[in-house]
Amino acid sequence: MLMLNQTDLTPASFILNGIPGLEDMHLWISFPFCSMYAVAMVGNCGLLYLICNEESLHRPMYYFLAMLSLTDLFICSSTIPKALSIFWFHFKEISFDECLVQMFFVHTFTGMESGVLMLMALDRYVAICYPLRYSANLTNPVIAKTGLSTFLRGVLLIIPFTFLTNHLPYCRGNIIPHTYCDHMSVAKLSCGNIKANVIYGLTVALLIGGFDILCITISYTMILRTVVSLSSADARQKAFSTCTAHICAIVFSYSPAFFSFFSHRFGGHTIPPSCHIIVANIYLLLPPTMNPIVYGVKTKQIRDGVIRIFSGSKDIKSHSI
Repeated sequence: MLMLNQTDLTPASFILNGIPGLEDMHLWISFPFCSMYAVAMVGNCGLLYLICNEESLHRPMYYFLAMLSLTDLFICSSTIPKALSIFWFHFKEISFDECLVQMFFVHTFTGMESGVLMLMALDRYVAICYPLRYSANLTNPVIAKTGLSTFLRGVLLIIPFTFLTNHLPYCRGNIIPHTYCDHMSVAKLSCGNIKANVIYGLTVALLIGGFDILCITISYTMILRTVVSLSSADARQKAFSTCTAHICAIVFSYSPAFFSFFSHRFGGHTIPPSCHIIVANIYLLLPPTMNPIVYGVKTKQIRDGVIRIFSGSKDIKSHSI
């Protein structure tokens, strides 16, 4: 039963209904969710431990990778435990304030992940196009400032979401057909005017996603021009190989985001709601799960660090990726 504040029609709590139309399959759906979450936690915590303890990984590229791993941990940990509690124990209720907090964390850290991927593209651009200036330009203070700026960008742009959502009147029930509190899923329960929410949501998507994709595209265009101009085939292959893991991370992150963005606007009546919810969860789960695996497979220094830790050996030579 909906509990309403008498003055502002704010519900005391929401009901997260999971994946609409697939309620009978929630238990089965929980197994891949749980498995991916476990892999994400172990993989990203392992990467952070490795980067902190291996001196050969104390380089700009790996500092940015540590930022990505930390961001991924926050993203999946802010949503998946609640989703699993819905699937396993039918704990669907979430208080209004908890919903706003979850919304803030989800959107802040997904925005930060996009920013970190952009910073990693700029890192590859400097490393390949200006190798002699790489260490001089990407110093530890510069890396710290760019990471902090990316985080603050997300915080400052997402805070208005919580204010806009908090001041809406809610009189269309309190059942959210989702596994977590997404901004528009919550706003659609309002009987007030949500035009500001829609416009601001699109503006933030362009300011964060559009800007980051533009920077990534320009960076890789310049990288491609530089690599193609190299005379040695081995040099070209080595330069391309340094970007492989990052390109995979971009694909894992942006592919479900693009699908979700365009399907909501152009295929809303043809694509079932359950598909939207599943893709939204994949968007939050796939990058944290796959990024440690891809970087572990594609990056020789990370493989050497893992071997060194498990074998207890300290004489494995450092190699460039």
